[in-house]
Amino acid sequence: MRFTTAALVGILATVMPAPGVAQDATRSPSPTASPSPTPAETPPLSRRQLVDGLSDEDVARALEVLRKSFLDPTVVDEASLRRAGLEGLLLRLAPGTALLDARSETGNPAEYPFLAEILDSHIGYVRPGSITPASLAQFDATLADFPTKGVNALILDLRGISSAPDFDTAAGFARRLCPKGKLLFTLQKPSAKQERMFTSDQVPSFSGLIVVISDNRTSAGAEALAATLRANVGALLVGSDSSGAAVEFEDVPLGNGAVLRIATSQVLLPGTGALFPAGVKPDIAVATDEDVLDQIFQQSSEKGVSQFVFETERKRLNEAALVANSNPELDGAQTAQRERTRAATLRDTALQRAVDLVTAIQFYSKKRPD
Repeated sequence: MRFTTAALVGILATVMPAPGVAQDATRSPSPTASPSPTPAETPPLSRRQLVDGLSDEDVARALEVLRKSFLDPTVVDEASLRRAGLEGLLLRLAPGTALLDARSETGNPAEYPFLAEILDSHIGYVRPGSITPASLAQFDATLADFPTKGVNALILDLRGISSAPDFDTAAGFARRLCPKGKLLFTLQKPSAKQERMFTSDQVPSFSGLIVVISDNRTSAGAEALAATLRANVGALLVGSDSSGAAVEFEDVPLGNGAVLRIATSQVLLPGTGALFPAGVKPDIAVATDEDVLDQIFQQSSEKGVSQFVFETERKRLNEAALVANSNPELDGAQTAQRERTRAATLRDTALQRAVDLVTAIQFYSKKRPD
């Protein structure tokens, strides 16, 4: 039986978790593992880079040595090596593959409800929460209301959206914002040489400045939406790299309750190609801790997002307060301190950057109308 580099990756991950060596297949070793390299030094290679640098003969020899000399031969027998090969492939092909437990929660993470808000009196903020027909209907209603609110810019927040792939609905969102007749994206199944083309067949419902916010949980239809808005209307992206999972999956049931999930189709953008596996990279990188973001999303569902973007104006002593024999500067001191403490730990920095970006662009456009 011939074993590949995937088998070596899997067996190393299983039996040789060496201290100081990167456990992730693509990341380099932790900066604490060795001093920062000087310009004359070469940084150490990751496990995957080392394995990829081996010849076929080196791979075969390494596996043979493991089988013969490792202190516990039961974990490197023929059956274990085959399983290690599968584990290595799952590591290498992620996010295009996954092995799930059908007995546990294998669905998508909890979704937040649709949220729309006007920021700074003219910026429409929309967080769909999911890419579904229901959220698209709410999006339509929100866009229809924008002209009456004086909205001239849109911030579309696609963070945390890991909905099941629904590229028809993703194209529906894009059609509300992209010029009629534009090719949005293509869904291609290479094995069958089949592809579906999604185009914009309607006049857009909004034509102002658009900024999209993404993070590493932005995937599937949300990922395709972010990419096509950048390509077709020049939308600016703020946040962090998307997941790279703009694909359709097929689930294959295996024994013992296991389910093999594999990517069978991928989204292609005109002129730029596939989003899988690299994802969509932002124009302005702003990382937000997932736990902090989840808290912000939970609280903003009830109270809105403005509290996490703008500083609360401090109450001042005025004539009305003097007449009432009160001092709001003193009366509200403790409340203000609590608010400042909360705000210091819960600030939506990515959304703040998006608002700043809209403000700067529109200010410059007024100064230079050409």
